[in-house]
Amino acid sequence: MSHPDLLGYAAAFLTTASFVPQVWQTLRTRDTRALSLWMYLLFTVGVALWGVYGILLGAWPIILANGVTLLLATIVLWHKLTEPRES
Repeated sequence: MSHPDLLGYAAAFLTTASFVPQVWQTLRTRDTRALSLWMYLLFTVGVALWGVYGILLGAWPIILANGVTLLLATIVLWHKLTEPRES
């Protein structure tokens, strides 16, 4: 494995792992009121596009990181979208 690939996997792991605490908190409390819906919508679409970009390049660090991050972001986004609205 090349040095750029190792660097890519390390960056992918760290940036993807950074979402785990938010997902854990969301699953545990079911509270997403403090989270921005627009931020998570834009972020989730952006991550999906990065994943497609990785697929087009055949770049596994990009594909794997964005695949996992897309799953994590989608979990939070789903909870945000389905959270009961306050009147």
